[in-house]
Amino acid sequence: MSNCYFAAYSVGVNRTEMAKRCPTAKLLGMSVLKNYQLLFRGSHAAALANVEPMKGCSVPLLVWEITSADEMALDRHEGFPYLYEKQSVRVRLDGKLISAMVYTMIGNRPLGKPSAFYYSALLEGYKAAGFDVDILRTAVSESDAAIEQTT
Repeated sequence: MSNCYFAAYSVGVNRTEMAKRCPTAKLLGMSVLKNYQLLFRGSHAAALANVEPMKGCSVPLLVWEITSADEMALDRHEGFPYLYEKQSVRVRLDGKLISAMVYTMIGNRPLGKPSAFYYSALLEGYKAAGFDVDILRTAVSESDAAIEQTT
């Protein structure tokens, strides 16, 4: 099996965490997933990141070249095929349009808050990549608002 492109928007934006999971993955650069928004879904205290279609929004990505062994490690970590499924998305990398694999959550889980550890791993990755951390903060705020409405 040949290498493929992986578009990371969650813990895969944290280079340290990615190196632990996929030591042979090669960071190719940054991109943006247009017309998608970042949300946290799952339990109230341990929700996970997801990208969902939303016109006018965008989610920053790190694009990695991964081997089949890396993909298997990611599948285990992401809970594929039970929690997340794989989708192919078109993103721009170095001026070229490429197809990359992205994990998207299965089902319609409620909005929730990420754990402090998970959020800090995302925040560290966003800061290191120079991404707008307000995207993370907005996703958490939307989860907070949804939780307050249900309580």
